[in-house]
Amino acid sequence: MQIDKEIDASGLNCPLPILRAKKALSEMVSGQVLKVLATDAGSVRDFQAFAKQTGNELLDQQTLGDTYTHFMRRR
Repeated sequence: MQIDKEIDASGLNCPLPILRAKKALSEMVSGQVLKVLATDAGSVRDFQAFAKQTGNELLDQQTLGDTYTHFMRRR
């Protein structure tokens, strides 16, 4: 998967990872992929809800230890 932009929201709690992702996505063009690193366990369901609300596609979510990685495609 080609990543066009990556943000690290590690150490930030809800809603900051979503707000950082929203800002990053607004600076991207349609079809580009954003990778977000987060340590907030709630970010898993937050990103699922965010994708449904905004129409951006949640491509994948991965968990490795205490790090949650989210991949979103800009609508």
